[in-house]
Amino acid sequence: MIGGVITEFNLPTGNSAPWGIAAGPAADGALWFTENSRNRIGRITTAGVVTNEFTILTANSAPRGIALGPDSALWFVENAGNKIGRITTGGAITEFTIPTANGQPSGITAGPDGNLWFTENAGNNIGRITTGGAITEFTIPTANRQPSGITAGPDGNLWFTENASNNIGRITTGGAITEFTIPTANGQPSGITAGPDGNLWFTENAGNKIGRITTDGLSVNEFTVPTANGQPWSIAAGPDGALWFTEINGNKIGRLTIR
Repeated sequence: MIGGVITEFNLPTGNSAPWGIAAGPAADGALWFTENSRNRIGRITTAGVVTNEFTILTANSAPRGIALGPDSALWFVENAGNKIGRITTGGAITEFTIPTANGQPSGITAGPDGNLWFTENAGNNIGRITTGGAITEFTIPTANRQPSGITAGPDGNLWFTENASNNIGRITTGGAITEFTIPTANGQPSGITAGPDGNLWFTENAGNKIGRITTDGLSVNEFTVPTANGQPWSIAAGPDGALWFTEINGNKIGRLTIR
């Protein structure tokens, strides 16, 4: 049965514009998120308590996507800073500059190859960074797709959202790309994650919905966010078996249970 119950938690810092969210290492047991307008990385427990907010080294970097790396650190992108950042659970931050000027990195995920993979919204690239900080970029064949969120799928491929084209994309580690259109027109798909049910879950920023797509791309379901114009952006599978997402305009963290 497909269904969902959503709970929302207000953040202590007003107008922080929460953007990306990811589960931390098992020993940490919490969720980590980016505060786009406050230039911080935050930590929230599964009970909805925000325990820490860490300031990023580069001022006005506009952090967006965040992901747990194979090194047990959290990796995030700096959209305005044009960098990839790394933060330990203790709050130590390191930054790496992206080769393409003004690439505007948006989403990031741990890949099946032991590296981190990220999207470049303006650069129209998919990037790869090693845990040592070496970066490689791959250009998407079709121009102006505005790739946004990205995640490793249960099928061994990387899945990403195309904010401008209203598609969900799938790319193999060899570079073959397939695209799937979502039902809601102009939904502006943004964040994406692999769910505990073996499917891909994504946010629709303009559609104000949470979507689900199977790995064959043949089935898509959508669920409306309770807060009108909440503008959901990032989404992650939490350690509690639920899906957690950010609401940029609603200034909330949302939780979607799967049943």
